[in-house]
Amino acid sequence: MMDITPVVAADRQLIHGYGDGGFTITAIRYEGSVLVLPSATLAWEVGDMAALSVESLAPILEAQPRPAVLLLGCGKGMQPVPREVRAALRSAGIVVEPMDTGAACRTYNVLLTEGRDVAAALIAV
Repeated sequence: MMDITPVVAADRQLIHGYGDGGFTITAIRYEGSVLVLPSATLAWEVGDMAALSVESLAPILEAQPRPAVLLLGCGKGMQPVPREVRAALRSAGIVVEPMDTGAACRTYNVLLTEGRDVAAALIAV
């Protein structure tokens, strides 16, 4: 049997699964939406794109080191990022990439294994 688990440092957050209203990240099940930084996963009170705000992304904006890319898992389908949120992220030097939550999970893992400065804001599906 071949192990296809991506190789990442032991202190990195790897997304192993999503669905049923939550996520499995580094062998821990999280119910609801989450913010995923390379070294930590945080519960996130955003349940849909209507609740997304600059304030809701404060942990990303205040992270040290700050991620260069934020993958925004919008739920079941990609949705536009509110102008004020995009502007605040851009001012902080963070590129936001909106996509459906499944694609954001997969892309996060790829970028993490490549050693990129990435974070994910994931709305549960």
